Amino acid sequence: MRALRRGNEEAFAELVDRLGPSMLRLATMYVSSRAVAEEVVQEAGVAVLTGIDKFEERSSLKTWIFRILTNKAKTRAEREGRTVPFSSLGDPDDGEPAVDPDRFIPTGVPGRGPWATPPRALDRIPEDRLLAREARERIVAAIKTLPPAQRAVITLRDVDGLSAEETCEVLELTEGNQRVLLHRARSKVRAEFERYIDETGGENVPEEAT
Repeated sequence: MRALRRGNEEAFAELVDRLGPSMLRLATMYVSSRAVAEEVVQEAGVAVLTGIDKFEERSSLKTWIFRILTNKAKTRAEREGRTVPFSSLGDPDDGEPAVDPDRFIPTGVPGRGPWATPPRALDRIPEDRLLAREARERIVAAIKTLPPAQRAVITLRDVDGLSAEETCEVLELTEGNQRVLLHRARSKVRAEFERYIDETGGENVPEEAT
């Protein structure tokens, strides 16, 4: 922080290297293309440099930078005539079940009751399969198919490592909305990962590992 306030270029370059990919992921959720998102990230970087002396450290530096980025991205999205994903989010409970109702034993209440098909115990799956490149690619692909708000929350929480409080501040969400969106997003991504496990042999340990 002291180096940034002194205008140290190396400190700023290190910050860009560390946060650049996360900033680009977040910007692409608002604007029309990767090229525009890259411009937004550059604009945010300039704003950070010129405004660092105004940073009062009431939040983490990362959160402050992400807030600048989202403001820049929203402005660009409005200029493009796009709907900002979180500007009218309201209640995220749109009636969509977080988990497929068919996975529960029918009780008359959708999504409630004993499991018919319980979540797969990931600790029984060999580590090499959990960490396989194909597995990671399926997870990334699943995240990309999520609705914008769910995608943003799970990306900030599980990919970029922000806390619940930081995510709420960056996206201007209530804690309740953030919690519901994260639960829905994680449930969908987990379901896709379970499909990948089933397609590649369930929980069986590969022969070379036995």
